[in-house]
Order: sequence, then structure tokens, then C-alpha cells
Amino acid sequence: MNFSDVIKTLNQASAFELYRMRAAIDRVLDEPRWLQAIQARLQIGQSVQYFDPQANALKRGQVLELRRKQAVVLDLDDAKRWIISYAAINLDGSDVQIRDEQKPQGLGHNEVAIGEVVGFVDRDQQQRTGQIIRLNDKTVTLQCEKGQWRVAYSFLHRVVDADGMMQDVIELGGMPLPELRR
Repeated sequence: MNFSDVIKTLNQASAFELYRMRAAIDRVLDEPRWLQAIQARLQIGQSVQYFDPQANALKRGQVLELRRKQAVVLDLDDAKRWIISYAAINLDGSDVQIRDEQKPQGLGHNEVAIGEVVGFVDRDQQQRTGQIIRLNDKTVTLQCEKGQWRVAYSFLHRVVDADGMMQDVIELGGMPLPELRR
């Protein structure tokens, strides 16, 4: 499913239409056939991926307990236990990224997740990078080398890690290329 197209369509709906849609989706997800289909594919101790709406990202977990409508999962990254809906478990390895292909500048709220490293240009026109530690309505909170920054989504850009690209040194005329600096 192309989530970007769905989001684009939903952005054209009224608040009432979105609320009505959410109620219909909740009703469908509560149907026993959906819950039973997922439960049948799960076992205690199984490693799974689940979607965390707070982080807007997939998380790695291990099933600890199967309840009637929910599962108890141990988050493998922070060792916390969570009670999650069966519908949040990604058994089929679906791509959950939402990409806004037409946005000319910046990143959208649905395009980033907690833990990702992104970049921005500060007020002094200095290039900065940081790890996302919180998603706010209009901004993200980044942990940068010199403290925390709150940055609007429109100022964010993806960061490519240059370390993996510099594994081999190429020599030209016996002189090594200068090192790239961050």
C-alpha cells in the first residue's frame, strides 16, 4: 500500500470525515477475524516488528504474552514491556515509510522517526546534524553535538554517512586524496 497517496487523499478530507474514517477503521480492526488471524501466527518468544506511533517507526520486539485483544511485547532496544494491539505487529514485513515525493523542501512529519540522524542549516548558516529525540507537531527536537535544537520540519534534510564511502583510498599521481571533514 502506498501510504503517501493515502495521506495525500486524507489531507483533502474534513476533520469530521477523518474522525468518521477512524471510527470505521477501529471497528474493522476489532473484528475477531483480524485478531484471530494475527494471533494464529504468533508464539511466545517470537521476534517481531511493531509500529510505535509515538516514535513513528518500526520497533523490534519479542512476544512475552498473548492476550485476548493485545500482545505484551518486550522492546529489544530499550528493554521496556509494552501492551500493543495485534494490528500494530508487522508480520508481513510491510514497508511503513511515508514519503512525500512532491514536497520540494524539508521533510514532513511522517517522513522522520525518533532515532534518525538528520541535518539542517542553523541561523548562522552552519551545517548541523543531530539525532531525533522527540517529534513535536511543528518541530523535531534534535540532540546535536553541542546541545539540543528544536527545528521545523521544513528545514530538515537527510544525512548521508560518508564513513562507509571512504573505505578505499584512491591515489592520483602518488598523492592520496585529502580527507573529508565533517
